[in-house]
Amino acid sequence: MNPIQCFISIFSLIHLLHISSALLDPADFLALQSIRKSLQDMPGSNYFSSWDFTSDPCNFAGVYCQGEKVVALNLGDPRAGAPGLSGRLNPSIGKLTALAEFTVVPGRIMGALPATLSELKNLRFLAVSRNFISHEIPANLGVLQELRTLDLSYNQITGGLPSAIESLPKLTNLILCHNHLTGSIPVFVSQALTRLDLKHNELSGPIGPDSLPSSLQYLSLSWNQFSGPVDQLLPRLNKLNYLDLSLNQFTGPIPGCVFGFPITNLQLERNQFTGPVLPENSVAIQTVDLSHNMLYGQVSPLFATVRNLYLNNNRFTGSVPTCFVDRLLGGDIQLLYLQHNFLTGMPINQRTAIPLASSLCLQYNCMVLPVQTPCPINAGTQKTRPTSQCIEWKG
Repeated sequence: MNPIQCFISIFSLIHLLHISSALLDPADFLALQSIRKSLQDMPGSNYFSSWDFTSDPCNFAGVYCQGEKVVALNLGDPRAGAPGLSGRLNPSIGKLTALAEFTVVPGRIMGALPATLSELKNLRFLAVSRNFISHEIPANLGVLQELRTLDLSYNQITGGLPSAIESLPKLTNLILCHNHLTGSIPVFVSQALTRLDLKHNELSGPIGPDSLPSSLQYLSLSWNQFSGPVDQLLPRLNKLNYLDLSLNQFTGPIPGCVFGFPITNLQLERNQFTGPVLPENSVAIQTVDLSHNMLYGQVSPLFATVRNLYLNNNRFTGSVPTCFVDRLLGGDIQLLYLQHNFLTGMPINQRTAIPLASSLCLQYNCMVLPVQTPCPINAGTQKTRPTSQCIEWKG
């Protein structure tokens, strides 16, 4: 290219930038160009059809401006079921220095999160979920002091939780479920944190009594390998309206105050909890699942107010309280699973008809079944526990 041609090309570029970004900072204009080159519409998507760089980028789909700067970038068609994008996230995202919101719809975007995200000092909302993001969470995201929401769920992220993330002072929502995270949970600093979702990872170790802030309202840790007791942790989290600790290795007793939390579903199944279960008052939770633990003692009559109660596969003994029979026959209990315990009876007449809308399973206990009811397949075929086991457990 001769000097004249070079001059004409530079002049044309400057002219194009002047026309196309008359209301947009040139650095933001070039950053959007780089981001566009690294991504493609998946088949059936036409999200990028409006990204014509001969026009004002502030009119592009998903681009929102204030003054000369891009303040929000939502990549992909937000409609449910719409095809997403493929490709990789370009490091030029860090040039959008006024960006406060960055989201990506579900698609097939791969590779690591750009480390340049740490340059977005005004970023408040970062959500790149249901894609194929891999590698570790950039540790330098901890410099984003304004960040409120971090959602990287349903990806292929590995490594641990960077300690800097837990130190973010304004973080309210941390959603990292369905990844391949390892390691333990450190102490969270933010007293604004209300939602913590880490389910379906490979996290492990005990959780200290002061690791989680009392501001939490939603806590899901299921499908991990957490261990140790929670009897000092949970009483501090009395603002919870959702709690799922299922499919871990938690041990020790379940504190009675948990059954008074303002939650709809309590999921503590498939752990190694032990001890008697003693609610402090009648339980207003609709579904309580304590199955597949090592809980023992008598079934508390305070559980009779629960609509769906799973106490199966534990070591409960004694007779089922009469109040359960009354509420079951009245249709107030929809599901009562008591199979695979050491229960010795239930005061119900063998001619009694269980309401069709209700499910009762009593098999494999230390009793002759007072009524014949259908049980789930995984309850097995044996109706009564062997006498030798009942004698041994009673002894």
